[in-house]
Amino acid sequence: MNISRRDSDSLNSVVTITVERKDFATKVEDLLKNYQKTASIPGFRKGYVPIGMIKKQYEKSVIADEVNKILQESLDKYLKDQKIAILGNPLPKMNNDIDWKSESFNFSFELGLSPKVEVDLKTRKKIIQYQIYADEKMINDQLSNIQKQYGKIVSKKVVKKGYEITASFESKENEIKTTSTFDVDDFNDKKVKDLIYKSKPGELIQVKLKNLFKESEKATRLLGVSKDTVSNLSGEVSIEIKEINERILASLNQELFDKIHNPGTVKSEKEFKLKIAEGIEKQLEQQSDQKFLTDVTEFLIKNTKFKLPKKFLIKWMQNSGKEPLTLEKAEEEYEKSEKGIRYQLIEGKVISDNNLQVKIEELKAFAKDMIKVQMAQYGQPAPGEEEMEGIVKRIMSNKEEGQRLQEQLMSKKLLKFYKENAPLKLRKINFEGFVKEAYVKA
Repeated sequence: MNISRRDSDSLNSVVTITVERKDFATKVEDLLKNYQKTASIPGFRKGYVPIGMIKKQYEKSVIADEVNKILQESLDKYLKDQKIAILGNPLPKMNNDIDWKSESFNFSFELGLSPKVEVDLKTRKKIIQYQIYADEKMINDQLSNIQKQYGKIVSKKVVKKGYEITASFESKENEIKTTSTFDVDDFNDKKVKDLIYKSKPGELIQVKLKNLFKESEKATRLLGVSKDTVSNLSGEVSIEIKEINERILASLNQELFDKIHNPGTVKSEKEFKLKIAEGIEKQLEQQSDQKFLTDVTEFLIKNTKFKLPKKFLIKWMQNSGKEPLTLEKAEEEYEKSEKGIRYQLIEGKVISDNNLQVKIEELKAFAKDMIKVQMAQYGQPAPGEEEMEGIVKRIMSNKEEGQRLQEQLMSKKLLKFYKENAPLKLRKINFEGFVKEAYVKA
C-alpha cells in the first residue's frame, strides 16, 4: 500500500491511496472460507457449497468491505502521523468503474486544510466590558419585595388602594378562564377602578376587555393569554372577586436582617441595602458576562484575518448529511456557518497558545460547585463528600453531561482569559441603560 499527497494550494489537498491485492487477499480468503462453512444455498448441504460459487456470489462485496476498512484506517493514521489538521471530513473522489479483479486500486480523497490562525489581542480597538450596578429603584423594589415576603397578610372585606385582590376572569368569547392576583391601579379605566373599589368577595362585574389594563404585559399575565392575542381582545370579561388582602410589610429591624443573613452580620438599613445591591449585581453579572463573550467573539472574528477552503466546505456540506443538498442550499448553509467555523478555529488557537486545557480534577471540582448551587436553590444542604463523589461520577459517566460540563468550564476559563488579556474599556451602567445600549441599539 502507498499513500501520496498533492497540495492544490495552502487550503486544499488530495491524498491518493494505492491498495495492493496482497494488502487484503489473505483476509478476504479467510472470510470466504467462513462464508462457505455457514452459507445456506439450495441444493447443497451446509458447509459443502463449492468455493467457486461462494466467490462468485460474495467475493466482490467482501473485497469492497475490506478495502473500505483499509482506506479508513490508513487515511486516519496518515492524517494523525503527518499532523494534518483538516476541516470537515475527507471527501472521496467517486470512481464507479472499479475492476475488483485488478492487482491494485487507486483511491483519492479531497481534503480541506485548516488555515494558520494568528490571534492578536494587542490592538488599539477596545471591547466594552459592562459593569452593571444596582440603582436606587432596583434596590428599593427588591427591598419592597423582601418586606412583602416576610410581612403578613390580613384578610379584608372591602377594597382599598394598595390592597391585593384575587379574582377570577372569564370570557367564553375569548376563551379566558383564569384566576389572578392584582392591584386596582393595574387597570386602565377610572370607571373600572371605581367598580372594583365598590365590589365585595363573591360579587360579579362585567367590563370591556379592550384596553382593560395599563400595560399589555399585565394583560398577558392576569388574563393568561399570549402577547399576540392581547391586541385582538374584544367583547367583555366577567370578574368575580375571591379574596381581598392587605399585605403589611415587615419592619426593617434586626429581626428581619437576621432572617435574611447570618445573625449579627447586618446591623442597619444601610448595610441591608448594600447587601441587596451586592445580590442584584451578582445576578446581573451573568448577563454582562454573556454580552462580553458575544462582543469578544465578534471582535475576534472581525479582526483575525484568514482564508477558509470555501469551495471544499460547501461541497462537504452538500454531501455530509443524511440527504445530499443542492448547491444553492449548501451555499446558504455555509453562509450561516462561516462565522461559527471561524470562531472555532480562533478559539482553538487561543486555547492551544495559552494552555487553557480542562483537567479532570478541575472538572470534578466544577461539577461539585454546580451541584451545591443547585441544591441550595431548592433549599437543600450540600451532600456529604462520599455522596457527592457518587453524584459526580454518575454525571461524568454520561457522555453528553460530561461534554456539557466541559464546555461550560472552558467557557469560564475563556471568559477569565479575555477579561485579563483583551483590550477592554470598562463601562459602569445601570440595568435599564445596559438593556438600551447593549440590546436595543443592536
